[in-house]
Amino acid sequence: MALPTYEIEKIIQSIKTTNTTGYNEISNHIIKLSAPYIISPLTHICNAALEMGVFSNRLKFAIVRPIHNNGNKHDVSNYRPISLLTSFSKVFEKLICNRIYRHLEMSNILSKQQFGFRAKYSMEQAAFPLINSILATLNNQIAGGIFCDLLKAFDCVNHKILLDKLQVYGIHGKLNMLIQSYFTNRYQKVTYNNNSSSWERINCGVPQGSILGPLFFFLYINDIPTVISDNNNMVLYADDTSFIITDKKSENFNSHANMIFNNINIWFRNNLLHLNLSKTHYLEFRNMKQRKIKGQIHYNHNYITNATHIKFHGLIIDDMLSCNQHIDQVTRKLSSATCVLRHTKSSLPIDTLKIIHFAYVHTTISYGIIFWGNSFTAKNVFLFQKKILRIIANKQPRDSCKVLLKDL
Repeated sequence: MALPTYEIEKIIQSIKTTNTTGYNEISNHIIKLSAPYIISPLTHICNAALEMGVFSNRLKFAIVRPIHNNGNKHDVSNYRPISLLTSFSKVFEKLICNRIYRHLEMSNILSKQQFGFRAKYSMEQAAFPLINSILATLNNQIAGGIFCDLLKAFDCVNHKILLDKLQVYGIHGKLNMLIQSYFTNRYQKVTYNNNSSSWERINCGVPQGSILGPLFFFLYINDIPTVISDNNNMVLYADDTSFIITDKKSENFNSHANMIFNNINIWFRNNLLHLNLSKTHYLEFRNMKQRKIKGQIHYNHNYITNATHIKFHGLIIDDMLSCNQHIDQVTRKLSSATCVLRHTKSSLPIDTLKIIHFAYVHTTISYGIIFWGNSFTAKNVFLFQKKILRIIANKQPRDSCKVLLKDL
């Protein structure tokens, strides 16, 4: 079935309006402005590519810019490579992505444990089954969590393994040929501080910053939940893998946890992925009546860190599920916001102050609030919220905030 022109038009309108460019120096903004004049020839090109199963070589060049995550800026492992692709590549990738997604949804192929890179799925939806499984077992069982961090996950995706998995998932024929062509003869160069490397061929990995990259990655790891039993709970979010281990007997728990961790590592090794053991943590959950069994989780005699809390995509989860560390983090952010607003309110109009409130204060408070909102120390957060509302509305410290909450 031929690709209709309106589908290309819809895709062009859906991409972000930015002035960032790939190697051809044509931005999304220019593509959108020129859409009425290029839609017909672009539709013809896309139809030809879908019919022949060939991805244009001119769309396979990426400029990679390293983005610092955290830690030592002189350590290369603390940088994330973002690929700047051509705007035409984004249009074509979106077209392929839509077709793959439709097939996956219709065939019910996607793992229920995968929450990253999916529309209408959020951190809260990923954290809920994780926390719920812990709460459901703490009264009569032992629960521990292993939170895995993959080393350069996107860059280690093996193209042959991915293509074989796509065949298993029913993506074959011309569409599989098109994806194989997408990975063949790709080139990239790195630019940093106005310096550039030479163009080099890419032999593995999926480009970060692309539309297809996240989709291909979570299809690559879509079968990992089969490694653990139904009694344990796994959550996949982007390139992070987290799983909760439960056991009724404390003497069996350590060996049970190590067996599962060993199976997970075997799966990673078979799929040419590697755990970053220095950033992989074990967290033993308990209630007030339970004592720690101090489990030791290891693989090939390499022990992972025993932690008292971890950060799960912005939500800090501690071993008692008290949320105290997360609330402390939120109050520190609100304290800084209070100070800034107090010093700038005289020079900013009320509408701008409201924008700042919703862009920073409101989003900081609402993130993960379903998990920590009922905690005893949550009142500290809401006290800061009232302070900020009074500053914005130019009210006195003892003035009521009920009206302010409605107005804002």
